[in-house]
Amino acid sequence: MSILSKYTVILPVSLSMALFVSACNDSRASQCQRLINVVNKGTDLIENNKGQQVITSLQLSKDLEAVTKELKELKFKDSKLQEFQSRFVKVFETFSQSIAKAGNALGSAKTAKASIEGRVRIQKARGDIDTALTAAANTAKQSDVLASEVNKYCSQSK
Repeated sequence: MSILSKYTVILPVSLSMALFVSACNDSRASQCQRLINVVNKGTDLIENNKGQQVITSLQLSKDLEAVTKELKELKFKDSKLQEFQSRFVKVFETFSQSIAKAGNALGSAKTAKASIEGRVRIQKARGDIDTALTAAANTAKQSDVLASEVNKYCSQSK
């Protein structure tokens, strides 16, 4: 077989394989998987750091900001996944802000002096913590509903 004949067969086969791989590379399933991986990263951070101290809470807030940024940077062709992405960005932004607010309030309460001003500071901190935890709980409910929607959408026939 001549060299030209080999290239005549190899070139179209190689091109077909390259097109096939790139077409499969960004399927709905792969886009879903990318979204789910980043969301799971954020969810795992929250689960692993529940009830931690001030410093851990503030670090968790920063880590969730990083997850939010990573979510924002994902590129999807699928418009429904773009919608899910946007909604998850809001969820993680709210989680991050709520956790930071609760962590700061807890820190404020821990450093309060035994005085009238200190008691006022502790009362304010309690109110801030309650507000932050309520916001986080509501966000968790939204997150659960959203995760269910994503799972349903991503499990539909491709």
